Formats: sequence, structure tokens, C-alpha cells
Amino acid sequence: MSDQANDSWHLSKSVPITLIFGLLVQAGAIVWTVSMMMSDIEANMRDIMVLEITVSELEDVVQTQQVSLARIDENIKAIRDAVEYMMDRQREDHTQQ
Repeated sequence: MSDQANDSWHLSKSVPITLIFGLLVQAGAIVWTVSMMMSDIEANMRDIMVLEITVSELEDVVQTQQVSLARIDENIKAIRDAVEYMMDRQREDHTQQ
């Protein structure tokens, strides 16, 4: 048991400094990559919120246009009915003469 107590973890001098440097560079690259990903995610969230607002506004405009189009259709129908009525009256007048 005394051998196990003396064999605690330690870094051997045979480990090259380039390996330690490489591990540190790799850890830094991972931290940088994760921070860039988080930044991109936040930017995408902002863009999505802007697009949701834009879509909502467009939906309101489309609904208003649908109402206007329905009114125009009703007006055209009323005009068509009036023109047909006038033509029928005119035909009746010509047939009576």
C-alpha cells in the first residue's frame, strides 16, 4: 500500500513540451469554436425574431387585402347585375315598340 501512496499522478519529464503545447492549442481552438457557435446561434435567434415579426405584419396585410378583394368582387357583382338589369329593360322597351 505504501507503493500506491507514493505512485500518485505526476507528469514525467519524458513528455515532450510540444505535446503539452498542442493540447493547449487544441483546447483554445475548442473554446473559440464553441464561442463562435454561441455567437452564431444568438445572431440566428435575433434574425428569426425579426422574420417572425415580418411574417406577422405580412399576414395582417394579406388579410386586409383579402377583405378589400372581397369588397371589390361584391362591387363588380353589383355593377354586373345593374348592367344586366339595364340591358333587360332596354330589350323590353325595344320589343314593345
